[in-house]
Amino acid sequence: MNQATAMTAPVEPAESPLTPESWGKLGMWIFLAGDAMTFGALLAGYGALRAGSIDWPDPANVLGIPLTAFMTFLLICSSLTMVKSLSAIKHGDSRGMRNYMLLTILGGVIFLGCQAYEWTHLINAGLGFSSNPYGNDLFGATFFAITGFHGCHVTAGVIYLVCIFVQGERGRYSAENCNSVEILGLYWHFVDLVWIMVFTFVYLL
Repeated sequence: MNQATAMTAPVEPAESPLTPESWGKLGMWIFLAGDAMTFGALLAGYGALRAGSIDWPDPANVLGIPLTAFMTFLLICSSLTMVKSLSAIKHGDSRGMRNYMLLTILGGVIFLGCQAYEWTHLINAGLGFSSNPYGNDLFGATFFAITGFHGCHVTAGVIYLVCIFVQGERGRYSAENCNSVEILGLYWHFVDLVWIMVFTFVYLL
C-alpha cells in the first residue's frame, strides 16, 4: 500500500537554476553573441573587398588616425569608469555609481561628437557611399557601414546609460539590487571591444 502510494504521488517540478537576474544576463549574452557575428561578418566582408582590390586606398592617407586613436582611448577610459561604477554600487556607494556613470556617459557623447566631426570632414572631402576620390568606391560604403553601425550601438549605449543613471538618481539600485547595472556594463564593454577591432582592421591595417 505504501509502495503504491509512493508510486502515484505527484512529482514536484524541478526548480529552474536560472533566477530572474540570470535570465537578464543570459538574454544580454545571447544578444551580444548575435551582434558579434554581425560585426564579424561586416569586418570579414571589408577584408575580402580590400584583398580583392588593386586600388584600395591606404587608410592612413584618408582617415584621421590621431583623432580615432583619441576616440579609442576615450572608449577604453569609459569602460574603466563603467567598471568603477559597478564596483561602487556593489559596495553600496550609490553616489559613486552615479558619478562614474556620468563620466561614462560623457565619454560616449564625446566619442559620438568626434565621429560626427570625422564623418563631416570625410564627406566634405568627397568620400561617400558611392564615391571615393582616393580610390575604390567601395571603401566609402564599407567604412560608413561599419563605423555607422558601431555608432548606432554607442548611441543606444549612451541612451541606456542615461536611463540607468536616472533610475540611480531615484534610489533604485543598491548593493543587493544592481543586476541592471551589471547588464549595462556587459553591453558597454562589448561596444568598446568592438571599436578596438574596428580601429585595428579599418584604420590601422
